[in-house]
Amino acid sequence: MRENTLKSIWARGEAVINGWLAIPSAFSAEVMAHQGFDSLTVDMQHGVVDYQTAVTMLQAISTTPTIPLARVPWLDPGSIMKILDAGVYGVICPMINTREQAETLVRACRYPPLGYRSYGPVRASIYAGPDYGDRANLDILVIPMIETQEALKNLDDILSVPGVDAVYVGPADMSLALGCRPRLDQTDPPVVEAQQKVVAACKRHGVVAGIHNNTTAYALKMIADGFQFVTIASDSRFLAAKASEETAALRKTGVRSGRLPAY
Repeated sequence: MRENTLKSIWARGEAVINGWLAIPSAFSAEVMAHQGFDSLTVDMQHGVVDYQTAVTMLQAISTTPTIPLARVPWLDPGSIMKILDAGVYGVICPMINTREQAETLVRACRYPPLGYRSYGPVRASIYAGPDYGDRANLDILVIPMIETQEALKNLDDILSVPGVDAVYVGPADMSLALGCRPRLDQTDPPVVEAQQKVVAACKRHGVVAGIHNNTTAYALKMIADGFQFVTIASDSRFLAAKASEETAALRKTGVRSGRLPAY
């Protein structure tokens, strides 16, 4: 089976740099995959990506060593199994609030006897190799999202579930849950304290802590705080930011409606 290099990075005590794909395009996924990310996550929750498009994006990612992940829309075993069959090496699942929900997530990602995932790795066996069925239970990553007060209250129970490899902080939903404005790169004390609580609990349980960030500066701060799985913005945010930057630079020269400045 093709190596899941994220596990090797974490075993060395290093941080994984993750990219985020919200644009439903194989070409943009291919472009992102060639930029040096350790992994790329296809966002099927808040992105505008459907299943068939996700498959083409995974095919594009597979032209590189970048590890493919997906955020699924919800804790729906059928959807989880289907995207695993498409070849993702890990599932990020939103709104996991209890031990029971974490157990359901793990079982959906594991073949018997560890779970109830149905066998049919239609593309996964092509991408990963013919021994996929023998290795999948060891190499597929299970990543619940921690983003509510209930999840914070049940954090130790969630992290103690066998098979949970990492957790992923959703800063916007966590902010809402704690009475703060939803945003990335949080500085509001209740959210900062909650993020620190997640890292401390992950260290106790030997689970990787992950978080979504808007900027490199904040991602570096999170790595320094103990997060080992950091996402920087997304493809759509990168596109908007660079387009805005270049347009603004042109406007400063006095360009308006196609009229060039006199030199």
